[in-house]
Amino acid sequence: MLTAVAALVALAGAGNAFAAGDVVISQVYGGGGNSGATLTNDYIELHNRTLTAVSLTGWSVQYAASTGTSWQKTSLSGSIAPGGYYLVQQAAGTGGTTPLPTPDATGTIAMSASSGKVALVSNDTLIAGGTSCPAARVDLVGYGAANCFEGAGAAPGLSATTAA
Repeated sequence: MLTAVAALVALAGAGNAFAAGDVVISQVYGGGGNSGATLTNDYIELHNRTLTAVSLTGWSVQYAASTGTSWQKTSLSGSIAPGGYYLVQQAAGTGGTTPLPTPDATGTIAMSASSGKVALVSNDTLIAGGTSCPAARVDLVGYGAANCFEGAGAAPGLSATTAA
């Protein structure tokens, strides 16, 4: 019995040990810097739904156009606090007046303001070209006209003032 408890404690402390749904994409916004936008940058927000910190070192967030098969990635590092949020700042546009809060990670992906797909992946390997809907993922949000999503359908399309 003591061995089983020790194994569980060791597993809980492992950097990439997680259960499905422990870390999720809580919000995506592709309208940053667009005409009519308040915010200057696109962003992806992650949420840790557990009571322990989760290491994101070696993980990535990846983006593709709504029906695209060519992915772009932003590498993650550090950890996400228990019940906490992790902000990934993406590309800036020429509009908007308000910068994001200090991000936890910064990328250069120019996300669509109306439709696309974002995957949270527990490795830093770019999703293979030709892949429309990656099977190996921690979480995925498809929005607008996305051909890949979790649940019954894609989240509604975004705008310069709305996020999914």
